[in-house]
Amino acid sequence: MRYSAGHKLETREKLLNSSALSAKRSGFSTVGVDGLMKAIGLSGAAFYSHFSSKDALFTAIVERELCQSLERLGGQGTEDRERLERCLKHYLSMAHVEQPESGCALPALGAEIARADVVVREQAELWICRVQKSWAQILESDSLAWAILSQCVGALVVARMLATPDIQRTVLKSSHEEISRQLAIPRAE
Repeated sequence: MRYSAGHKLETREKLLNSSALSAKRSGFSTVGVDGLMKAIGLSGAAFYSHFSSKDALFTAIVERELCQSLERLGGQGTEDRERLERCLKHYLSMAHVEQPESGCALPALGAEIARADVVVREQAELWICRVQKSWAQILESDSLAWAILSQCVGALVVARMLATPDIQRTVLKSSHEEISRQLAIPRAE
């Protein structure tokens, strides 16, 4: 039986959603194609009608997740500075530490992206650079945007590595305080 193009697109979306959640929660390499398809109620053989390889799925996940991060964290100019500061506070939160599947893909998948093939890394670079460019416009500083982006991702990675919630909170609070201090420093024209 042939399925409609709409059904195929719907199935692809279910696979992308389910795989992204699974990857951010447990890592992308931990689940095989059969497991990814089983999670949406299909056989492993159906996978290849949606993606040419597991790497192609990972590329699509990286693109989609980082695009969503740009939508949540990006802005259009200096008027978005307060919005960015609110987003950073939410980013550096225990909720984000405890629920990697609902947050940014970079702290959850960064190590796997770094080990992935060049196509995945190029896709990640494209979207990371878009976030950085958006922040640089808001902050009026390329280097401050890179520094804050790196500190946010790093703080989440470190906090998730720790076992004690109080120490996790200390990492997040310290990072937020340092970022706030940097944001308060007037930028030279």
